[in-house]
Amino acid sequence: MNPTLCFRTAAVLLTLGGALTASAAPLPAPARAEVDALLTRLQTSGCEFNRNGSWYAGAEAKAHLLKKLDYLEGKDMVSSAEQFIERGATASSTSGKAYLVRCAGQAPVESAAWLKAQLQQVRAGRAASAPR
Repeated sequence: MNPTLCFRTAAVLLTLGGALTASAAPLPAPARAEVDALLTRLQTSGCEFNRNGSWYAGAEAKAHLLKKLDYLEGKDMVSSAEQFIERGATASSTSGKAYLVRCAGQAPVESAAWLKAQLQQVRAGRAASAPR
C-alpha cells in the first residue's frame, strides 16, 4: 500500500476520532448540580434501591448511577436531570427491568417516579432560597 495514502488515512481517522471525543460533553453545571442533589438524597434517604432483583443501600445505588451518568456523558446522551432519570436511572440497561426504590414502611415505587418527585423538591427548595 502507498505510504502517503496510509499516512493520510491515519490522519483522517485521528481527526475524526478527536472530533468525536471533543463532542462528548459533560452535563451543564445546573443540571449536574441537580443530578448530584438527587443522588445525594438517594444515598442519605435510608431508602433501598432495587436493581435486577437485588436490594442495595443508597451509597451503592449512588455509585452505580454515577457510572451510568459517566457513560451517558461520554456518549453525549444527557443534558438535563430529566434525561439522566429517563436514560440512566429508570431501568437496567442489561435486563430492561425497572429500578425500584423502597423506603421504610412504604411499598416500593419505580425509581423514575421517586427521582422525579425528589427533583421537584430540589427545584422548589432552590426557588424558595433564590434572592428576590
